[in-house]
Amino acid sequence: MRSFLIRLGLAAAASCLLLPAGAQPDAEPKVPTVIKIVVPFSPGASNDAIARAVAPPLAKRLGTTVIVDNKPGAAGVIGADAVAKGPRDGSVLLLTSSTFLTAAATQPRLPYDPVAAFAPVAMVGQGPLLLAVSAQTGIRTPAELVAAARAKPGTLTYGTSGMGSIAHMATEMFSDSAKVQLRHVPYKGAANALMDMAAGQIDVMISNYSSLASQIKSGRVRPLAVTSRQATPAFPDLPPLGSVAPGFAADIWVSVLAPAGTPAPLVQRLNRELNAIAATPELRALLEADGAVPAALSPAELAQRIKEDLAVWKKVAAEKRIAVD
Repeated sequence: MRSFLIRLGLAAAASCLLLPAGAQPDAEPKVPTVIKIVVPFSPGASNDAIARAVAPPLAKRLGTTVIVDNKPGAAGVIGADAVAKGPRDGSVLLLTSSTFLTAAATQPRLPYDPVAAFAPVAMVGQGPLLLAVSAQTGIRTPAELVAAARAKPGTLTYGTSGMGSIAHMATEMFSDSAKVQLRHVPYKGAANALMDMAAGQIDVMISNYSSLASQIKSGRVRPLAVTSRQATPAFPDLPPLGSVAPGFAADIWVSVLAPAGTPAPLVQRLNRELNAIAATPELRALLEADGAVPAALSPAELAQRIKEDLAVWKKVAAEKRIAVD
């Protein structure tokens, strides 16, 4: 018995020697005292609302302070660049949307590499955009929209928040898939485009539900379809746009990224916590208000999704010659 205890003690001592000084087996990675979540859009936008809903529970779960810092400008590029060049210790994170990739596809002189400069952490949520028309068009189904567009090519107009926006890219992709010609009318902001569509000045618009909601409820704007590959429970009466545009699909997402080089154990810890937060009733309700749902991807799965989506948007930008200086 004595010899067995001696051997057991030696084995335990040997295992401790394999650990770094001061470390404990399965110890959680060190968390920064303060974490800043950079939102590359203005306060009040949907991404900002999500970041401010995520910050308090993330702070509680990590036992640290989490603040939200808005850095808008250049379709999200200014905020993303600040994070790409930030410290690699988990103290600075980027909460952004699919616009991160459409900007990368349409802006040839980005100050960072959208793949190499970031460590994907977690996807908070994803969901479809909606295609809607002015009620004054009289169009009530996706098939009627396609028929009207084919009857008079280039006559129907669609509004977006600007050149290279995700709405611009998605509508161009839809036009190709449906083999129709729509005329682009870029605006300075989605709200201005929506006002004109409600007034009948433009015909069509692809946007997120929260932007369209007030005019849908007023009856001045009519939703026709979702941009997701399949129908979604959030909008059970709306068919996927792919039903009239074979192969078309364009989900949007909100994700958290860290600067490349952030320690992998910390990225994994943040991934676990963010996935758990996104699944809470509070965050689920916030996402569902825009037709989105939580998406519990691993960092590796999110990295693959980013590469795939970027390739899609780069293809659209190249084929349509969409470039933003």
